[in-house]
This record gives sequence, C-alpha cells and structure tokens, in this order.
Amino acid sequence: MRKKTFAAAALLAAATLTLSACGSGDDATSPVTVVAGDTSNKAATVLDQPFTKPDLVLTDTHGKKYDLRAETKGRPTLVYFGYTHCPDVCPLTMNNLAVAKKALPKADQEKLRVVFVTTDPGRDTPAELGKWLKGIDPEFIGLTGDFPTIQAGARSIGISIEPTHKDKKTGKTVSVHGTQVMAFSPKTDGGYVLYGEDATVDDYTKDLPKLIKGENP
Repeated sequence: MRKKTFAAAALLAAATLTLSACGSGDDATSPVTVVAGDTSNKAATVLDQPFTKPDLVLTDTHGKKYDLRAETKGRPTLVYFGYTHCPDVCPLTMNNLAVAKKALPKADQEKLRVVFVTTDPGRDTPAELGKWLKGIDPEFIGLTGDFPTIQAGARSIGISIEPTHKDKKTGKTVSVHGTQVMAFSPKTDGGYVLYGEDATVDDYTKDLPKLIKGENP
C-alpha cells in the first residue's frame, strides 16, 4: 500500500504546487492541459493533523441547498474540486472513484459520499453538473455556488483553485485547480487522508473499505 504521513501545515504549503490547468476553446478537440509535478509518488497521504471539513453551504444538482457538514456528518466522505469541462484529470479521477465504489459491498456503497464541488460555477449549473455526474455515477453529489465561497472552502483544506479565465495567448478557457481528493473520517469528520492525481482505481479499491471505517489506508 503506497502511503506517507504529512503534517497538515506542510501540506498547505505543498498543495499550491499541485495544480492542473485545463482549458478548451471553441475547438473542443484541442484542449490545453498543464499539470504541475506532484510532490510525491505516493497515492495516500495520511495527515497527522486532520483538516476540518469545509463549512460549505452550496447548491446541489436538484437546485436545493446542500450543507456539506450537516449532510455528510458521520459518513465516510470524499471531496474533490474540479469542473465538468476539464478534458482529462477531473473525469479520470471521478471515474476511478466510481469504479472503486462499485467494488464495495452494497451496504458500504450506501454509506459512502462522494462530493464533486465545481471550480467553474459560471458554466457548471446544477443541471450541467447533474448531467455530467449521471454519466459517471448518479449517486455522486455535485455542488455549485458563488466562486469566492467555493475558493474559501477549498483553501480551508489546503487545495488551491483560481477563477476560470481565458488565456490571452491561446484564447482558450482555462481553469486552474488542485487535483487532490480529500477523505473525511466517519468517526471524527476530519479530513485525514489525501490522494493526488496519480491515485489509481486499484489504490481506491484497496483503500475504500478502510476509509469507510475511518481507518488509515
């Protein structure tokens, strides 16, 4: 099992280095993707000082208010910040989680909460999020809202995101965001395990049974 232990403070500094710039212009066949090097080749980063779950109240794919802390309290929860127009990292990460989830016993699947928070709320409406997630796993939770609120929530767990913008040189729409998946314990609700974009289906398949119990992978 690939894992390491990190102090939360050190992770906060390192997280800003792990950003993925994904963009697409009018020509959807020519996306621009720039991924900064990860700080480690380990899949699981076990934090010795867990992060507090973000105090986020956003809008779900049904257009209803969703209080992240209240709705996921006492449940194993995976949180990822990304966007539906991302050409590679976001769909790959979510599909990896979907495949790994299906390998769990039905009872464990029902306990797990996978939350996708958009970093591109201008384009990712509740309907767009719902349509996109339905093709991956209809049980995944999609959240949108105003960007400053989302950015603050991401920063509170050491994940950096930037406003969507058009690249002056290419004219393509670019969104820059951290590519980490944060796992929150059902025992403490603390974010105690972090995964980078190098995490594979096998990594999640092996780790999810323990994460659901609030154990270290």
